[in-house]
Amino acid sequence: MDIIGKLRAILGPAQVLTGADAARYGREWTGKYRWQPRAVARPGTTAEVSETVRAAAEAGLAIVPVGGHTGLTGATEAEGALMISLERMNRIRQIRPEARVAVVEAGVVLSRLHDAAAAHDLVFPLTFGARGSAMIGGCLATNAGGSNVLRYGSTRGLCLGLEAVLADGRVLNLMTELHKDNSGYDLKDLFIGSEGTLGIITAAVLKLVPKPRAYATALVAMPGLAPALGLLNRLRERTGGGVEAFEYMPAVYAARLARHRPDLAFPFTPDPPATILVEVGATAPALCNPEPDGTLPLTVMLEDALAEAIEAGAASDAVVARTEAQRAEFWARREAAAEITLTETPIVDTDIAVPLDRVETFLARMHQRLAGIDPKAREMVVAHLGDGNVHYTAYPSRDDPALGDAIRAAVDEVATALGGSFSAEHGVGLSKKGSMARLKDPVALEVMRAIKAAFDPEGRMNPGKLLP
Repeated sequence: MDIIGKLRAILGPAQVLTGADAARYGREWTGKYRWQPRAVARPGTTAEVSETVRAAAEAGLAIVPVGGHTGLTGATEAEGALMISLERMNRIRQIRPEARVAVVEAGVVLSRLHDAAAAHDLVFPLTFGARGSAMIGGCLATNAGGSNVLRYGSTRGLCLGLEAVLADGRVLNLMTELHKDNSGYDLKDLFIGSEGTLGIITAAVLKLVPKPRAYATALVAMPGLAPALGLLNRLRERTGGGVEAFEYMPAVYAARLARHRPDLAFPFTPDPPATILVEVGATAPALCNPEPDGTLPLTVMLEDALAEAIEAGAASDAVVARTEAQRAEFWARREAAAEITLTETPIVDTDIAVPLDRVETFLARMHQRLAGIDPKAREMVVAHLGDGNVHYTAYPSRDDPALGDAIRAAVDEVATALGGSFSAEHGVGLSKKGSMARLKDPVALEVMRAIKAAFDPEGRMNPGKLLP
């Protein structure tokens, strides 16, 4: 029996796709990377993942795991390989409200976990624009970030335990619910952010947090980026760390939003040099219970802080959301970022992080570097300012791969020179392997290769990704 027949015997004929049936798995959603997999296997249980991986190992077949197809770095490219889709492993096994944990399978869509937690007045606080299609396994494999890292941390900080299938088909059970466990190496952290190169994450134990009883959300017009960090720090102090998001959208973002999504144009005229979307969440009754006149103390606190900023010249205007619909509208402006960014080619899209007080320096230096490399190139910027994650995009004046590579190299070099990283939340995949080779500490790369060899000695797990 050939490998396709063996897989169909394990999973059933309908769960092994080939040829045209596998076409929708042969591209990432940006369309930049395209491939033809040998087959797509869709196991429904951890045991079936294990059997599938064993069969692939016996056949010497490369394996590429896939979740919701929302990646941006080519990490699921799988020419001639066996893709293992986790989409059928979509059960929320448990929500444990008292312990504030969720036990979920890798194919659970992020927004579905949000809904399940909300039913218990809890929140799984990882959130970003692709939450309606991104799956938990992919979030873990890339250590996804999103808008709320400022308060809750990235996916790694929200995971207590996980289960993974190794390259030889063995199941590694790390499904602990413990907040403290010093019994040796923390193996789960090796899999989080490994992009499927060490094994396939099949399930996880995730932290839940109390759902805020109230939110206060505002768009703030500022004369520039410099005063923003001071405003963030003041708000964090006043709210006891309650700032959930602090998103930066400069004038170039506002102009592009107005052009491509005029229904979402900003409420300020003219567009200010910087617009900040700030959101504060609270659970304390003193902040969440309305006053007799209907005002919400949390909203009043935010308004007072913004009024002080305006009086001091740190901000020029602000609009505070009065309804849940208006809050959603504010967020729609920020979450349109991918839609309005990926509207033209050629494009160089990057995902860097620098220390919070160096974001402005990064942008100024990169503006100069871009002008020197390609004077006719244009910029687009949006940032999770509260955690220093900048999505810097350049549109080169011509479709020249060498020019695109030079721009990407400049972005990465400026970021790392400021103590930053060339990959903040999207991972490495294929597109950032050159940056790994140039900029990652050589000793760190040696250790990573040794870990890869220990877990996957034949190099069959998502080969060619992450490590140069």
